[in-house]
Amino acid sequence: MTVHPSLQPAVDAWTHSIEAISELVKPLAESDWNRPTECPGWSVRDVVSHVIGVECEMLGEPRPIHTLPRDLFHVTDEFSRYIEVQVDVRRCHTALEMTSELEYTIIRRSRQLRNDNRSPQTPVRWPLGTDNERTLERTLTTRAFDVWVHEQDLRRALGVPGNLDSPGGLLTRDVLVGALPRVVAEDAGAPAGATVAFDVHGPVEFLRTVRVDEHGRGSVDASVSLGPTVAFSLDWETYLRLACGRVRPEAVADRVKVEGDGRLARAILAAFAVTP
Repeated sequence: MTVHPSLQPAVDAWTHSIEAISELVKPLAESDWNRPTECPGWSVRDVVSHVIGVECEMLGEPRPIHTLPRDLFHVTDEFSRYIEVQVDVRRCHTALEMTSELEYTIIRRSRQLRNDNRSPQTPVRWPLGTDNERTLERTLTTRAFDVWVHEQDLRRALGVPGNLDSPGGLLTRDVLVGALPRVVAEDAGAPAGATVAFDVHGPVEFLRTVRVDEHGRGSVDASVSLGPTVAFSLDWETYLRLACGRVRPEAVADRVKVEGDGRLARAILAAFAVTP
């Protein structure tokens, strides 16, 4: 039995990223596991714990029975409380315990994926704190996206850049570009007839234009718009950090070139983060 061909890109991206995470953390000293990341309140250990925890839930394992401390400032709602349980329960784990559990989890999840011959449209329960069902295709794409973004969190925290244009990076580009119409038309409230261009350079390069129709609905394409309402030019890593809420727009203002309607540009940047 093999995975459906249309699911293979997401499986390949997930495999590449989670194995890269394993290689990154395997040689770390105990002190390195405590390095802070751009995820609020999370260390290197916490990011890896989160990755392990979600994969364990994808395997169908029961969630840990664990009471969170009351002083976690970054835990602000039910979703973050749900996510934090798998993280906090591992905060006392040693480096060896972390790497061993990660390796064992990768082996089991890889086996599960290899033996999965379900249709891409099969409904599956999404494990992260909801009873909602998603298609298998969307679930695997989301996992590949999440794992690659966390690989990059770890790389920045550890000072080991790389893999910005890996299979996970290209999948993430498509996920984030797909969110642009909502960001521009709905969240930022761009007016009918507005065009917003994004020129992204670096290891991953693309030019996309969001167009808002007369009904206020947004669409995105790869064509060039002459005289757009707003034009952004920035590097791929900065785009990623903004879109995933790792950094606030004012902190990277020197890395983002903006032309056109300043008020709309500020509204778009304020709404740019699309991850929880």
